[in-house]
Amino acid sequence: MVSIAKRLSNERQRRFVGRTQELLLFESAIASRELPFIVLHVFGPGGVGKTTLMGQYLSLCQQHQISATYIDARNLEPSPDSFLSVLRNLLDLQPTESPCQALTARSQRHVLLVDTYETIAPLDEWLREEFIPQLPEQILIVLAGRYLPTPAWRTDTGWQGLSQMLSLRNLSPEESQIYLTKREVPSAQHQAVLNFTHGHPLALSLVADVFAQGQDLDFQPEIAPDVVKTLLERFLQDIPSSDRRMALEACALVGLTTETLLSQMLEVSDVHHLFEWLRELSFTESGQLGIFPHDLVREVLIADLRWRNPDWYAELHRRARTYYIKRLEETQGVEQQRVLFDYIFLHRDNPSVRPNFTWQSSSSLVTDRMQETDKTALIEMVAAHEGEESAQIAAHWFARQPQGVVVFRDDRATPAGFMLMLALHLASVEDLRVDPGAIACWRYLQNHVPLRPGEGATMFRFWMARDTYQDVSPTQSLIFISCVQHYRSTNGLAFTFLPCATPEFWAAMFAYADLTRLREADFAVGEKQYGVYGHDWRVVSPSTWQELLAQREIAASAQAIQPAPTSEPLLVLSQAEFALAVHEAFRHFARPDLLQQNPLLRSRLVLEKVAARANSAERVAALQALIEEVAKSLQSTPRDDKLYRALNRTYLRPAPTQEQAAELLDLPFSTYRRHLKAGLARVADILWQREIS
Repeated sequence: MVSIAKRLSNERQRRFVGRTQELLLFESAIASRELPFIVLHVFGPGGVGKTTLMGQYLSLCQQHQISATYIDARNLEPSPDSFLSVLRNLLDLQPTESPCQALTARSQRHVLLVDTYETIAPLDEWLREEFIPQLPEQILIVLAGRYLPTPAWRTDTGWQGLSQMLSLRNLSPEESQIYLTKREVPSAQHQAVLNFTHGHPLALSLVADVFAQGQDLDFQPEIAPDVVKTLLERFLQDIPSSDRRMALEACALVGLTTETLLSQMLEVSDVHHLFEWLRELSFTESGQLGIFPHDLVREVLIADLRWRNPDWYAELHRRARTYYIKRLEETQGVEQQRVLFDYIFLHRDNPSVRPNFTWQSSSSLVTDRMQETDKTALIEMVAAHEGEESAQIAAHWFARQPQGVVVFRDDRATPAGFMLMLALHLASVEDLRVDPGAIACWRYLQNHVPLRPGEGATMFRFWMARDTYQDVSPTQSLIFISCVQHYRSTNGLAFTFLPCATPEFWAAMFAYADLTRLREADFAVGEKQYGVYGHDWRVVSPSTWQELLAQREIAASAQAIQPAPTSEPLLVLSQAEFALAVHEAFRHFARPDLLQQNPLLRSRLVLEKVAARANSAERVAALQALIEEVAKSLQSTPRDDKLYRALNRTYLRPAPTQEQAAELLDLPFSTYRRHLKAGLARVADILWQREIS
């Protein structure tokens, strides 16, 4: 019985055409007694067929009974440890074994193929100068990427003789015709298609997909400036049903598409046939967690949709966002992190976010709590990136607040990075004084936004990847994801601080995320300076923050990162200030002109009751309604009803004087005054609990 893997291989072989010289070059190399070159650089633009050629190289290795290892660089962090860890797993080695030593111990030839090489560009020098020179000479390395090898490969006299460059071009007219025949494109259309595609492999596959729709097409022999874009537009025009078009647009918008997500985005219960159709398209790929289109196809589809139908683009975003928000409520831990990665993918159109985030969650990283055995490695990590003085501070907090340390482990269970979430409100004054960063943030809180009873503040005191520190990497992105989890799950969280070694680098992205630059909280440890960003969650709550990001997600423009315009900023009052403002609101209840000066008009309590751009009169009316509503709620119990009657006769429906109010209530004046004072305190307390809840 033939296995599915064998049938897949046969189908790929059946559709493969051309690349004769590229295959001969590789085959002659692996068959020779001594390798004519050690490194084969395969480079060419997106969609030209590099990954397909790598698959053929693997097949040739199987035919010649030569072992081979294939690495898709999109799935690893651009660090030596990550590269070696992935290679170690693929070679089935123990965590303590060295891949270089294991390959050296093998007497047979071996081929190491690294695809999408451009995604690990920071590793180029390490691979060239350290890793590859350690390998035995019977190892052939194939590096396939979009760009010409760096000058160091081309100018070094040693590598000039030991490397081969292979520029992958479009298919020839003859090869293209063979491909079109295999895909059952009518022969009468071949020349027009060739004139249109010029042999671009992805374009040819798109043409074949267009014809596979069963349409009676007639390609005109015109030269398009962007073949893929033009073909996609034609492909979309000729899709026989609107549901397929919508399914393709939905697939392009999200990171990974599943049947469940597709059903949510199209609001159709049964989408199995659409999902299967998407899977069969030549420009979609399948991963462990769903399907996704080729990068070029995704970019063109999204750009076209945004321009052609912005309302539908926004609606698809809304539906995907709704799905992810629901999943966030249903998940936790690692699964919730994966959902957050998918959720943040919706923001990738924004130029402030896109370059500062890796868009796939790294399956090789596991989030864990700090173990006692981790401390030495974490302290060494801090010392390497921030110096010995910072390492001593980290050790201090590890001892004081170990529960705040989150460790990100690689597939060897060793720390690939970590984050220390310091609960400032739980630290003693003596502890704070040990750390210039913590004391700077605590003083900022005291001077500008003091905490109220039951509130807390978190400082993400240390955050770093082992190899790349605070640079963009899968570990850094997972750290940011963990920050979002903390925002969403921490009760009473009032304020967060995020210090950065290079604050200017993160300015655009943090502005997009509504983090404010707090220069008064900046600090230095030794000779290193740190800039601090912060967010007041009492002013913009997690739910409001989520709505704000939803607006910016769709805007995807420079304007989107600007704070939403408001006439006045929201005020965060202390409990004493709040109670005084409630008292003043009662005193001026019947005087809207005086109520306009009341600070409660800028409290969350009132602003949540009115529209975003409500004028002063609308906010005064909302405050009056709120005061009266809470006061009347006192009537529900006999004990509090007497307090309501005192408030009612004094402020809501006042008697001319307080003495007359006491007479109308048939109370001694001293008792009346006691009821009035208690009533004011009771209403202030109820409103305060609403304000801070």
